[in-house]
Amino acid sequence: MDMTDVFCRDKRSWIMSRVKGCDTKPEKLVRSLVHRMGFRFRIHRRDLPGNPDIVLPRHGKIIFVHGCFWHGHKGCQRSKRPKTNTSFWNKKLDENIIRDKRFQKKLRRMGWKVLVVWQCETRKPEQLLRKLKRFLYE
Repeated sequence: MDMTDVFCRDKRSWIMSRVKGCDTKPEKLVRSLVHRMGFRFRIHRRDLPGNPDIVLPRHGKIIFVHGCFWHGHKGCQRSKRPKTNTSFWNKKLDENIIRDKRFQKKLRRMGWKVLVVWQCETRKPEQLLRKLKRFLYE
């Protein structure tokens, strides 16, 4: 389905400027689940590559909570790219994906174990909890 934007350029720009970078609903849900499992953690450590969303220093583990659109979740309905201004969006989203991989690689070289939780996975908390348990108890 090819759909043009229903908002004018200025309105779309204003809407996009309001997109949050941290403390999003998916991120808060993941933090809540991890906390209820009894783990203590730090959030948004600026001294680590990529400012990880959740850092468990005692366990050497890091969790990123990625938005499907912004971080290019392959095969996800939410990661469809806009049909207008495609060169801008392709460049921007491709750079996000490359940067994410670079940060994860750096973190692994530093000895951290890294997990990515996708926004769409937070819609099924039971499955997400199993994924978190597998990662945190391994």
